[in-house]
Amino acid sequence: MSLFEYTKWDGSQQFLPQSADKVFDQLAEYMMQHGERILRNLDELEEEMPEVVDLIQKEGLIEKDREGQWRVTPRGVRRIQDQALEDLFQAFRRDSIGRHDTAEKGEGTVPLEDTRPYVYGDSLAHLDMHETLKNAYIRQGGGVPIRLSSEDYMVHETEYQTRCATVVLIDMSGSMGRYGKYSTTKKVALALQAMVRARYPQDSLQMIGFYTFASKMTERQLLNSAPKPVSMFDSRIHLRFDLDSPSNRVPQHFTNIHAGLRLARSVLTRQPGVNKQIIVITDGEPTAHIEGREVVLIYPPAEKTARHTLTEVRHCANAGIRVSSFALIEDYFYLGLVNFVEEMARVSNGVAAYCSTDDIGNLVFESFVGGRHTRRSSH
Repeated sequence: MSLFEYTKWDGSQQFLPQSADKVFDQLAEYMMQHGERILRNLDELEEEMPEVVDLIQKEGLIEKDREGQWRVTPRGVRRIQDQALEDLFQAFRRDSIGRHDTAEKGEGTVPLEDTRPYVYGDSLAHLDMHETLKNAYIRQGGGVPIRLSSEDYMVHETEYQTRCATVVLIDMSGSMGRYGKYSTTKKVALALQAMVRARYPQDSLQMIGFYTFASKMTERQLLNSAPKPVSMFDSRIHLRFDLDSPSNRVPQHFTNIHAGLRLARSVLTRQPGVNKQIIVITDGEPTAHIEGREVVLIYPPAEKTARHTLTEVRHCANAGIRVSSFALIEDYFYLGLVNFVEEMARVSNGVAAYCSTDDIGNLVFESFVGGRHTRRSSH
């Protein structure tokens, strides 16, 4: 694995910190595509170029765990997240991402240009002094001193911004490995983590990968992740496996949106946030679902699986969870997927869109911001 050009180090050269950053950034780019497999190859790189691995280790970007396996440090994970966010900012207009705006007005934190009469309970921190003094001046017929009355007070309208709980469901099925779909999706997810950490620290953000099953992912697990390799090539498949005692024979590369939604709803029902949303990124119709204590795998996609999945979408909607679905479309063969995500939107009264990998970042960020709908505050 060649990451850069180099000459033999004789011990006299002094490496600069930005050199370590540059090498690490290239390593991270490979991890976007191949996950933790790149870390497993670091031992080989260390044998060939020990000074390079030592360089990024001394910068605190990688380390070895208790089992002697390489891993990215928390500092390294944050650098990758921040770089992913910066890359996305360069890909679309910077002003498309700002505060989590809403059409609702009420008691909040961000003053608007609009003003209204003061109501008991309003914060005087949002007092419009110019309009207030003008009202008092007109009421008393001019002259000084100006004497204020409660009826003169005017306050700025404010956007009501609340904590939001978000779950991003990421398709890890075998087909996501094609056309750079998974690496792009992973970069978007990492960038979203960086934005939430920097701008919305009161929000909660959970990543869940869905494949034959579904599982929560930490920041490091997301970085290390990759699509599940395809292990079956039959033209027709109909299998059942026990969830309580799954064997090693269970193929992992199927698309179980049903399991992902169930886990996401379970996570969100335990969150105290007023606003809750699920963002689904997938490139295929569901080919797996849960029945009782069994996972059912059906290929080609079956109506039975779609029905189970849409029932769970309805459960999410009934729980007050906004569902946004994004279908990664690469050619016209994806008509079934387009129809399915549109049906998800209809059932949940949510959002559906189909796009290429070039557009997914912009659309997901817009959906995240738009998903923070708020309730009108009372006075």
